[in-house]
Amino acid sequence: CSFCGPSVESALKTLFAGMFSRGSGKDGSRLSACSSRASSASMPPSAKTECEILQSANVKVFSYNDLRLATRNFRPDSVLGEGGFGSVYKGWIDEHTLSACKPGTGIPVAVKRLNLEGLQGHREWLAEVNYLGQFCHTNLVKLIGYCLEDEHRLLVYECMPRGSLENHLFRRGSHFQPLSWNLRMKVALGAAKGLAYLHSAEAKVIYRDFKTSNILLDTDYTAKLSDFGLAKDGPVGEKSHVSTRVMGTHGYAAPEYLSTGSD
Repeated sequence: CSFCGPSVESALKTLFAGMFSRGSGKDGSRLSACSSRASSASMPPSAKTECEILQSANVKVFSYNDLRLATRNFRPDSVLGEGGFGSVYKGWIDEHTLSACKPGTGIPVAVKRLNLEGLQGHREWLAEVNYLGQFCHTNLVKLIGYCLEDEHRLLVYECMPRGSLENHLFRRGSHFQPLSWNLRMKVALGAAKGLAYLHSAEAKVIYRDFKTSNILLDTDYTAKLSDFGLAKDGPVGEKSHVSTRVMGTHGYAAPEYLSTGSD
């Protein structure tokens, strides 16, 4: 499929298939090409060097101690969620200086900490800094900063109080309420707008992991795309597509992409 798709309309169709079905809500495992550090290491997030990416990112550089203090030493009761990258902790930083502060003061943030024994690694961490460090859009989650210190790899994002779309669709409880049809439409449209922006001439990014667990919701249920570990630069010049090793999540990738590897 050409890089310019999916459009907002086709992106909406993709979401509707999961949002309104009665099937299982569990996201599938990522495709085999990203199942090890060795395979993902061969897929650079862009033509820029690591030094260029870190220097061009318009975000704060945190020390490990900063984030340890902000999360109360990564206490288990601060965990917001778990993923292939690692655990996500709730932390607190000063609104003006962005330095760590006492829990309950300042502004809340989400701190994602790389699990060194996990399936993802430095390459995915660098891709997040590369893309979210340069893009600013209503429907993309905001990256506030990162930590690169010794073996530690951490990312600091704005806190998304409503959690992921997946939780609202497939979990029940006082914290996750079923979404009304109007809210579902709002979320679907917001996610599609985020994807359309990534595919625009301004961004030219192939997202490659468009699924409900990667769509986060703020207080007003504004949808924001997250997890850019598998993202890739789109075609340049006269090229209309790029061919890559198949990557993504089972059940969420287009059949023609799985068969051809062309984005």
